Amino acid sequence: MTGIPILFTETSIGKLALKNRLAVAPMTRVSASSEGLATDDMIRYYTRFARGGYGLLITEGVYPDVRHSQGYLYQPGIANDAQAHAWRKVIESVHAEGAKIFVQLMHAGALSQGSHWSTETIGPSAVQPVGEQMSFYRGEGRYPVPREITPGEITQLIQDFADAAARAKAIGFDGVEIHGANGYILDQFLTDYSNQRADRYGGATENRVRLLVEVSEAVRQAVGPQFPVGIRISQGKVNDFVHKWTHGEGDAKVIFGNLGKAGLDYIHVTEYDANQPAFGSGPALVELAKRYTGLPIIANGQLEEPAKAAALLATGTSDVIALGKGALANPNWPQKVMRNEPLTEFDYDLLTPLAHIKPSEI
Repeated sequence: MTGIPILFTETSIGKLALKNRLAVAPMTRVSASSEGLATDDMIRYYTRFARGGYGLLITEGVYPDVRHSQGYLYQPGIANDAQAHAWRKVIESVHAEGAKIFVQLMHAGALSQGSHWSTETIGPSAVQPVGEQMSFYRGEGRYPVPREITPGEITQLIQDFADAAARAKAIGFDGVEIHGANGYILDQFLTDYSNQRADRYGGATENRVRLLVEVSEAVRQAVGPQFPVGIRISQGKVNDFVHKWTHGEGDAKVIFGNLGKAGLDYIHVTEYDANQPAFGSGPALVELAKRYTGLPIIANGQLEEPAKAAALLATGTSDVIALGKGALANPNWPQKVMRNEPLTEFDYDLLTPLAHIKPSEI
């Protein structure tokens, strides 16, 4: 148990106090209604993590508008009052167990492979995404070529994120995380090969990070200065697992440097392994995020082993550990670690044939 107690020390994100440094990472589970309403299964699913001792829960990606943002059939939304209201019971149940809960706002863009509201996809440019759709989210075959989003639609997209954040605050969420990672639309703008625009949002890294900054600033304005707001950043994507930023640490300096001035309270960095060098050698991405933003960092990626998670916190480069597969396998991971009990290995059957919430998880 040497070093492990750091996992259970109090910390804060913005003005929000957290009882420990353990979070549940966002994981899409396609268990909402067809109209994007949170269900009773989702209430029980999130409540298990709260009861299990995690200080912070970050929801699965939740779509902010009914135009083009939904990525998967049966994905929850917060695009209108009905969808927002359906989240109230989730929030209340999580709070009753002593945990905090942030909503993650996700616009799928060109990676949308199922929508209740739209039959077309949009992206920064009319470039077909690499890879294939994910079958456990009801996808099949190549992604379609998206329509290039117009300048007016970019303005509307920014407003949609802000409006969704305001709804989240109004119904009782404790914070908002902007999904700028994993190949979805904000990451599509950030990525050189998917963003071929010639306007102020394309070209140099300073331009490609602009939309992430403008969404962050708009969300901050919508929720005010006291409400926690963060953004999730990655290099790899659900459709391009091994992608690295072209200019290495130079890109990291530009991306994190600009986000550090956008009014955010934290950066959530996700890599395959949070401890590994970001670009083959040198510092890990969490270290670069901390260096160039000075903000609290949530780290995600192969941190299910308690000693490994504690050691990363002890370096000072990360402030909170977010568990994905480890949390699915151990909804009471914090309690098990405190009692020095063995942890359960992740079973991929939880995500097959569909990544919906299984009866055993509720």
